[in-house]
Formats: sequence, C-alpha cells, structure tokens
Amino acid sequence: MKKQHRRSLLKGLGGALTLPLLESAANSTADSAVAESAPSRAPLRFLVVGNPFGMHPDNFFPEQFGKKYRSPKTLQSLDWLRDRLTILSHTDHGMKSGHGREVAFLSGVLPETSAAFPEKNMSIDQLIARRTGGDVRFPSIHTTLQRGIRMSWNANGVDIKPFTDPQRLFDHLFLNLTEQERQVRRQLLKRNGSVLDTVGEQFAIIRRNASPTDQQRLDQFATSLRELERNFSDRTVWVDRDKPRFDISEHFDDSEVTIANRYNAIFDMIGYAFQTDLTRVATVGFSPDLSYTDVDGVTRGYHACTHNGKKEDIVNELVSIESFQISQLSRCLKKLDEIPEPDGDGSMLDHTVVLFGSGMGYGGTHSNRDLPILVAGGGFRHLGHVDTRNASGSNMPLCNLYVTLLQRFGIERDQFNTSTGRFELNFESEHSNPTAQPS
Repeated sequence: MKKQHRRSLLKGLGGALTLPLLESAANSTADSAVAESAPSRAPLRFLVVGNPFGMHPDNFFPEQFGKKYRSPKTLQSLDWLRDRLTILSHTDHGMKSGHGREVAFLSGVLPETSAAFPEKNMSIDQLIARRTGGDVRFPSIHTTLQRGIRMSWNANGVDIKPFTDPQRLFDHLFLNLTEQERQVRRQLLKRNGSVLDTVGEQFAIIRRNASPTDQQRLDQFATSLRELERNFSDRTVWVDRDKPRFDISEHFDDSEVTIANRYNAIFDMIGYAFQTDLTRVATVGFSPDLSYTDVDGVTRGYHACTHNGKKEDIVNELVSIESFQISQLSRCLKKLDEIPEPDGDGSMLDHTVVLFGSGMGYGGTHSNRDLPILVAGGGFRHLGHVDTRNASGSNMPLCNLYVTLLQRFGIERDQFNTSTGRFELNFESEHSNPTAQPS
C-alpha cells in the first residue's frame, strides 16, 4: 500500500478530510493517510447574510438598549420583525484593525493563525452543515454577486467559492442531470467510496499505534470520517432523484436586470431550497466590488463610499447602500415568514436561524471592533438591542454567540475557537429542532 504524507489532503475525496498532526507521527511507520420536499416535521435551518466592510455605526446601532429602541435608518425595513430580532453591540473577534480580518467573520480565526485552534478556521456554517448535510441533497449553498468575501471555510481551512451568477445557481439547484451525467456521478461516488474504504483501513492502523494523547486527537478525525462515510452513502440516493421545479422567469424578464432583481432571485432560490429541503444551510454575501448606482441616490461604488472622509454626501450614499442591503434581507425574511411549516408549528422563519453581520466593524476607519451583528428568527426569545460588554467594559467575543447557535442546532459544545462562554440567547421549546441530536 502506497504511503502518504500525514498532512496531505485526501485528493480523491476533494480534500474533505485532513489527518491531524500527531505527536507520535515522527516515529510512526504507518504515516499515510429522503425525498426533496418539505419534511413532515420542520427542520432547523441556518441562513447567513454577510456584508464585506461593516456598517456605518450611527445608522446601524440603536441609541437605546432593550426592546423599545428606535430603529436607525439602516434597520428601519426590519421594524416589522423587532419582536423576533436581537441586535448585538460591542462584540468582535478582538483583532487589530485593517483589511483582511473580515475573512474571520464566521470563524473568529485568521487562516495564518488557525493551527492553534481546535476547528482551525472552519466557519460555523460548515460546522452546522456537517451536522445537517446527510439529510439533504446539498449540505450547504453559497452565493454572492461578482467576487465573494471569503466568508465560508471548510474543515481544511480552505474558503468555499460561492456562486456569483444567479443563472448558474439556478442550474445547480434546480436543473436535473442528463442520464450520461448521472452515470458519471455514480462512477465518481463509487470511486470515492473505494478511496474512503482505504482511508479507513489506514486510519485503523494509525489508531492502534497512537499514544494516549494522539488517541484524543484522532477521536475528532474518527467522527469526521464516520460523517463522510454517511455522506457518500447518502449521495448515491440523490443521483436518480429529480430536483424540484423553480420558476425564475419573474426575476429575468424583458425588463432591465438590476442589482435588486438579481438579489431577489438569489434570496428566492435560497428560500425555495429551504422549503423543499434541498439544503438547510446557506450563505449570501454582498460583494465588495458591487456597484449600487441603480439604488436611489447612489452615484459611487460601494468600496469608494466606505472611504468617505466623513463627508456628508458620501456618507449618505453609503447609508443608502447599507439600507438597501438590509431591505433585501427584510424582503427575504418576510417571504420565509409567510410560509407555514407543514406541522403547523409556526412559519419557516421560526425555524430558520438568521445571522447578519460582517467581519469588519466599519470600513470608513478599517475598524475591526464593534462588529454589526444581528440574529433573527430561529425560535429564540429575542432581546432587542443588547450591550454585550462585561462588567469591566470589555467587548464580548463574537464566538460566544456562535457557541449559542451551535447549541441551538443540537451541537453540544461549550467552546468555539476564541469563545469565553456563551451568549445568553435562549430559544422557545415549542420551536426546538425535532431532528437535532446531541453530538
């Protein structure tokens, strides 16, 4: 059997697993490596909407804390949702300010420092997708317009490329494979299954010869291996099943294609993918390169507006852009809220945890402090506007919130990367996820 370097990716599996670094490796001689319709009981879903360069703080954070706050301009389109909304002030990842840190939004960890953390820089959406992915056709979906913001990272610390064209996203989600394509897919799954069998045999040898410390490190790898085995078994089921139909024509008729109807198409496709249980995890990003000149009052590019020098006219354009982004989110959430769950237990929004935010606090100063974060839906007992600072005035690690979100999905962890605890956001028992099981 050909030996592999212990840190090499399992290329036959698309880099799905990496063997952890073991203390005994230096002395080791074995150093190698459900139908697509809404289910009868409502599953829990996760939607992340990300902004690349933060939000203008005076127009995002309310002046008042609690539930009786006055919505600043950027958030006014969400007023209808204020009873099911939590806005978090004074939370971040404790990083120095500057471009490049925004990639840590969903992990709290930069790629170059990730080796020191148990999850590396794996993002929370992928941790949740690993839990829910075996029950759906697509473990997760990622999309934006133009260039993405490197928001989602897999277990190997590699950023997941989003779909940047709504038509290609449509083809991926709703276009059926030809018979020839299905045959190729079957062969690929069979081949990858054989590779996985070999990996399992090699792993068993490594585990028998591992030290007690290495045994603990290998436990996490074993869990990932079992999940991957289940995933490949599940993939074969989907090859011969047709996808649900979705009519995209209303978004791309003979009228001018605008940034609004392109994002409408993206959010509507994600919503329908949730409704038909194609996926339970999705990320939608607003690209740093987008031009918003078809938004009323905007004449400059988005990035240019963040460098506004506090000039009132440019700040006004930036706020118009950010208000548009939140209005797109609001439109999506209204649609989710209008869809009743099949078991009669509230709306789809009640069973969708929605996270909006950024890995940068405010692009005008390149600040990575005080990130603009809000959580909606998901059956939580929402708190309105919350000051998350502790008694000494220190900002709360955003990963504390992520611990709470993981627990909401039945992933029983008390730590996630840079967390120091959990954010006290509880959920209603009647909206608890019937399908989530403890880790």
